[in-house]
Amino acid sequence: MHIAFFNPQGNFDPADSYWTQHPDFGGQLVYVKELALAVAAQGHTVDIVTRRIIDPEWPEFATPVDRYPDSDAVRIVRVPCGGDEFLPKESLWTHLAEWVDNIAQFYASDGVRPDFVTAHYGDGGLAAVLFQEKTGVPFSFTGHSLGAQKMDKLHADASNLAELDARYHFTERIFAERLAMNRAAVIVTSTEQERREQYSHRAYRGAVDPLGADAARFAVIPPGVNRRVFSPEPGANDAAIAARLDAAIARDIPADRRKLPLVLVSSRLDQKKNHIGVVRAFAENVSLRATANLAIVVRGLDNPLQQRAELPPAERAILDEIVALLDAENLWHAVVSFPLNNQHELAAAYRVAAMRHSVFALTAHYEPFGLAPLEAMSCGLPAVVTRNGGPAESLFDAATGKKYGVLVDPADPADIAHGLLTALFPISEWEKLRDAGI
Repeated sequence: MHIAFFNPQGNFDPADSYWTQHPDFGGQLVYVKELALAVAAQGHTVDIVTRRIIDPEWPEFATPVDRYPDSDAVRIVRVPCGGDEFLPKESLWTHLAEWVDNIAQFYASDGVRPDFVTAHYGDGGLAAVLFQEKTGVPFSFTGHSLGAQKMDKLHADASNLAELDARYHFTERIFAERLAMNRAAVIVTSTEQERREQYSHRAYRGAVDPLGADAARFAVIPPGVNRRVFSPEPGANDAAIAARLDAAIARDIPADRRKLPLVLVSSRLDQKKNHIGVVRAFAENVSLRATANLAIVVRGLDNPLQQRAELPPAERAILDEIVALLDAENLWHAVVSFPLNNQHELAAAYRVAAMRHSVFALTAHYEPFGLAPLEAMSCGLPAVVTRNGGPAESLFDAATGKKYGVLVDPADPADIAHGLLTALFPISEWEKLRDAGI
């Protein structure tokens, strides 16, 4: 079968350029790439169809067709729309009809049209609807995250809706999501909670009935971890990352604290990831401060907290808030910051941190699935994770009561601190969580 993945935002290239550096280059791209390679490994032909960019600041995305070195069956097909420059996902909506017209022209000249399309995020979903109207090719829809939930998290109401809509284009996004839900042959969610709660939101009533007439169209498929990268087995980068971490600790942490375990925070700098929640947990809990250090990862900066002026304003604002709290609570002695620049370095850092009996922390306000904690756990690093969203399903088995990680309330620093201490001590509990995670 010939399958096309529609993913207009972000982009793809053999080097996985810019992953985690930009909001459009997050976990969705990892998901799409890994799924495409897995589908190809089953004998299918796959195209990842994305947007072509001819922009000197984004030179990796100018070639019309590209390939991954480890799979001849997967093409990266870059189709133009909306000019040549990079556009963030919020600016793509008005260009999707042009994108679909150009996709149809590409396949007409290619001589082979895909048998099936799988669409990702609302913009990919709308493109799949338009492509189906033009060609009759059926599609599946994977929303990854839905606009209505983001509106709720931003507390949208009559006083701020126009401002939020101008920034995030919720009108277009929810319209696209409703069309994609209504027309898709299959709707893929990562958790049962996503199907039951997110797709039952009042914003989607009339478009889909996930608990009734449309239940059979849903497939709950948790994404897997790439064990080729995120493994507890030692890797080629481990020694270099250990040296980088040791150097940062020697720079930032007093000598008497350098052997303490770490609370590793490696999420991208985004307000919804709630970095400040972990810092507040340290500020408010004497036991946590006495027994662990906080490690903050920022891609591309050797000394992130001191070099934060080099970051874009939204990311700098997050570190500015952290630094203000470190100043106010005299916490600098307990915090180290350093860079990790790709998945292999990240996996190495998880293994190195595990050697120090450390833990991974993700206290996001909400996580649709939460792949990052599973990647850390797969390397032997126990995870302390938000209870809001998918992690409540993947880190706890309600049928047996078995825990694979520690769930916390991201709005409560005291609960975060309690969860971190529970995972760190005693060492027998840390070992139990390590083994369960792996």
